[in-house]
Amino acid sequence: MRIDKIPPYKKGLLNVIIETPKGAQQKFTYEPELGLFKLKKSLPMGTVFPFDFGFIPNTSGEDGDPLDVLVIMDEPAYPGCFVECRLLGVLKAKQTEKRKKAVRNDRFIAVAECSILYGSIQDIKDLNKNMVAEIENFFIDYNKHEGKVFMPVTWTSAKKAVKMIRKATPPALF
Repeated sequence: MRIDKIPPYKKGLLNVIIETPKGAQQKFTYEPELGLFKLKKSLPMGTVFPFDFGFIPNTSGEDGDPLDVLVIMDEPAYPGCFVECRLLGVLKAKQTEKRKKAVRNDRFIAVAECSILYGSIQDIKDLNKNMVAEIENFFIDYNKHEGKVFMPVTWTSAKKAVKMIRKATPPALF
């Protein structure tokens, strides 16, 4: 798999590599040095990922990792699956680890381009307000179990999210 060759954004679609499928209690992470996915941890009993979770290839966030994406689609994918998505927006957030300075650790939200059930969703505002609140609460709770504080700041439109992705991408790849 040549993830280093995949542009983050192409022809109006966001390219995402899934790490952890919807419904999984285990968190997987891509290890670029090995070229494979590693089981990183198990979530507490009863806690599962609400949607597929992955990253935008060839980007780098303030935390040093690729930008994170929650992908809404009809059925769960699998670790390593390449999914073309419509970007809906971004949950801007700050994350603090014990005795460390807060860093931005935003969560981009997208819909799989091939989705039938969610095909009409074009913007974060199209999502049910309860779903939006549950997404925020998932990330707050998920980080709390790791001893981190995840603080949502605001939701931002897809248009502004694209600008954020551009800033996190080497110029030759965007």
